[in-house]
Formats: sequence, C-alpha cells, structure tokens
Amino acid sequence: MTAQTHLAVDGSARRVSDLPGPRGLPVIGNALQIDRSRMHLQLEQWSREFGEIYRFRIAMRELVVFANPETVSAILRDRPDGFWRSARLEETARQYGFGGLFSSNGEDWKRQRSMVLNGLDPTHVKAFFPALVKVTERLAQRWRLAARSKEAIDLQSDLMRYTVDVTAGLAFGTDINTLESHGEIIQTHLDKVLPAVFRRLVATFPYWHFFKLARDRAVEGHIVELRRAVANFISETRKTLAQHPLRREHPTNLIEAMVAERDRAGSALSDEDVSGNVLTMLLAGEDTTANTLAWLIWLLSKNPDAHRRAIDEVRAVCVDPKPVQLQTQLAELAYVEACAHEAMRLKPVGPFLVLQAARDTVVGNVALPKGALVLCLMRPAAVDERNFPEPQAFRPERWLADGASTASFSSAKRIAMPFGAGPRMCPGRYLALAEIKMVIAMLLACFDIEAVTTPDGAEAREKLAFTMSPVGLHMRVRER
Repeated sequence: MTAQTHLAVDGSARRVSDLPGPRGLPVIGNALQIDRSRMHLQLEQWSREFGEIYRFRIAMRELVVFANPETVSAILRDRPDGFWRSARLEETARQYGFGGLFSSNGEDWKRQRSMVLNGLDPTHVKAFFPALVKVTERLAQRWRLAARSKEAIDLQSDLMRYTVDVTAGLAFGTDINTLESHGEIIQTHLDKVLPAVFRRLVATFPYWHFFKLARDRAVEGHIVELRRAVANFISETRKTLAQHPLRREHPTNLIEAMVAERDRAGSALSDEDVSGNVLTMLLAGEDTTANTLAWLIWLLSKNPDAHRRAIDEVRAVCVDPKPVQLQTQLAELAYVEACAHEAMRLKPVGPFLVLQAARDTVVGNVALPKGALVLCLMRPAAVDERNFPEPQAFRPERWLADGASTASFSSAKRIAMPFGAGPRMCPGRYLALAEIKMVIAMLLACFDIEAVTTPDGAEAREKLAFTMSPVGLHMRVRER
C-alpha cells in the first residue's frame, strides 16, 4: 500500500488550509508554543485536541501531522518515490558529513541501499556474534567494578560506549574499545552531532546561512575530529584490502564492502558516500539502541512482575552467572525480546518522523502539494486503548504468541513501528535487537538491580534531542 491509495477519486480531498490546528502568531506561527526538548509531547497533545490529522506552522514552514497508524504506514511505505527526507535534513547532514543512506533521497539512496543492507543483514549479525559477546563481557566487567566500589552507573553513558563499540566492530571490523578507555573517546564527539542536527531541523529561521553562533563553531570542531576518525577507518580498510585482495570480492564487513565498491572501475559511489555512511552508522548505532536499552532497564526496575519473569528466563538460559555465550541462547530469550518491543511501544526513541512530499499526492483525504512537509507521529496509536488494552501498562506478554492481547503480534507491529516501515525500514534492526537482548541477559544473569534512579527521584523525564532519551538515569547493581 502506498500513500497514493488514499487518492480521493471524487475530488473531495481537503486542502491543507482546511485542516484544524493550534492558533499561532503572525510570522512565527506556533514556534513560541514549542519547547524543543519536549516537542514530541506538545505534538502528541495537539493530536489529542485536534485529531489524527492537523497542521501547525513554524515561521514559513507549515507541517501536516498524521497520527493514524494506517496513514503513517502508507506514507512510510511510499518511500523513496512518494516521500523523501526533508530538504533541511538532507542539507544539514551533508554539511556535517553524514550524507549517507539515512539522509539521502531518490537515486542517491537507491544506489547505496543494497550495500548497506547486505552489511547489516541477519547473516552478518550472526557471524559477528563472538565479537558481540566480547564487547558485552567488557560492559559486564565495567559494571562489576562499579558494584564492588558501590558506585552508581551512569547508565546512558555506559550504554552509548557499548553501542559504539558494537557498531564499529560489526560495520568496520575495528575494536575501538571505548568501554575500557579513560582518555578522549570518539563518543564524546558523537554525542554532540545529533542534538546539533535537531536544533537546525526545528529552528524557526535558518540563521546559519548568514552567520554562525559559538555552538555552531563548537560542533564543527567535533565534526572535524569525527571526520579524522572516519578517514582513518577508511585508510586502514584500504591497507587491509591491499593485503587481502580476495576480500574485495568477499568483504567481511560493511566498510570493506563500501571501499571495494568505491574503488571498482565505473563505480557510482563516491568518497563522500563511503565516509557519510561510516559516520551515519556510528551516529545511528550509538543513540537509538543505547536509549532504548536505558528505557527498558528503567521500565523493568519499575515493574517487579515483568522484572522477575525476565530474570527467571535469563537465569534458566544462562545457568552460570555469565553473559550469553551461544547464539542459540539468544534465540531462547523470547520474553526479553517481548520486553524490548514493549519498551519501544511506550518509549519510542524516534517519536516522530519529518518527511517531504516528492510529488503531488493525497493522503488521508488531504491533498498534499509537492514539497509539503509531513510529520508522522509514532506513539499515539501505540498507547491507544483501542489498539492495546491498558495502553500505559508495561505488559511484555502482549508481544508473545500466547499473550493476553486483542492485537496479534503481527497487527501490533503494524501499529507500533519503532523501526519504521517499507523500503526505508531501519537496516540496523537485527543488530539492535541482538544488542538489547545481550545487554539485558548480561545484566540479569550477572547482577541484581538495586535501584535505577533519576536526578530528582521522580519518574524518568523524556528529553528530545533528535532521539528521545530519559534524563540522567543512574543504576546501582550487586554482583550475583
């Protein structure tokens, strides 16, 4: 199904100007009504007030918001031909040096897609399993030291180190080992990029076309360091391919595949494509999975029954208090995987997507001209009691075949779409689920969670900075 299937053949489609929405001010529109760090919550509130389709405006940019899961799915599946990444995202990504698969559109996206997907498919993730175990054991040792010294663990910081190490290992065949590093690490630069991108995406006025603020210059410094690191990855890969020529035909990781393709005579790939995808992998691999894990650990700590059931499953699979050692063990953690899906339903780290119509079309009986900005809200339908009983409750069993739910697993996935839908579905989803299950298995096999706390002792606050993260979670554990 594509967005075109919503075409109103009788010509009755509504115009964007006909849609309801919050009243704004002249010139700036609704800009002053939006707190950037809580923008997703404001958009969800407007959806409750104005319905599943409404509009709002930030200065000259008018956005049409869709919250109905069928309509959102239709939009996502009508990519890359019907809807593109927004022009501002594509421009910003290229300026910052990660104009790879994530931010590209049209033919640029199509020529990079198969190469990146092949490097992240289930076969490659399974082959990477021994290295995944190695990185997970490093995280376990880091947490053992914290337990023995009775120190609180900065949960997101450690999880981001972990996900960066895993991504670099799978995609680049490089053991950067930030988990055991005490000096400056690549993560300190990665952390600054996506929030900077988000500031530009939601800015009322593109001031950077005319002047730069101090924070813009600071981000540029981090970009320089990241590009230096990426250039080193690519240089080392070329040396490896020179030493092992057969790898050009049979690459062992994503960066080898990209460099081999770039160096092939007549290749459509450019140096910028290679470096852009390397940087994109590092950025995407760090933020999304780390924040999902942080939310999941928080939710388990607040839901004793689910926590106990997850512990029982993990300790039945991992008889000794060790992280998962075998691929077959990971496959046995059905309830842990259900916990991951439930965490992503309640706390999607990508709570909305902004796209741009690539052609005149009609969606949800609304006529969208080419270039129209469309915002897809990902959470409202997933926390609607019409789709999930007790929608605010953390009930992982709803994702199991024998779960007490009115929605089947397959229909639930069509409502909660944490990895998107259609041709541009997240290529790293297999790796993300493997990482989530590995970390939770390690945590519950090796430790007892004593507490997961927030800075003020209240519920974990949601903060949006491109991805949606919990603010300031710390965890205390005791060794088993």
